[in-house]
Amino acid sequence: MIGILTEAQDIRRAVETGEEDTGGGDGPAATAGVATMLLNEMLPSISVPADASPQQVAALVAEALGPALHTMVSGFSLAFTSLAIAHDSGRTDVSAIEVLQELALEVEAGTYDEGP
Repeated sequence: MIGILTEAQDIRRAVETGEEDTGGGDGPAATAGVATMLLNEMLPSISVPADASPQQVAALVAEALGPALHTMVSGFSLAFTSLAIAHDSGRTDVSAIEVLQELALEVEAGTYDEGP
């Protein structure tokens, strides 16, 4: 997820500087593509039996999406907090992308893993 946020930042910067890919469309379309990539990466596929009741469908969807949505909200909260801390502390030695890349390394190392 953090990688996709970094890519979104790159796309935004390219659009602002006029360097966007001429085949890739404009800013909003590029951003929508990033959002689609994020959703495709983060959300599970859900199989629902053809004869499932509405209650069963709701339970299957909630069971499948619950953990993914928790992960997404936690990731966005962590990214926002990390960027806000860097901003509020007046750090000018790092860019937003560098903050996100450092955060990605910390996540990869298990720094923010929840306990048992």
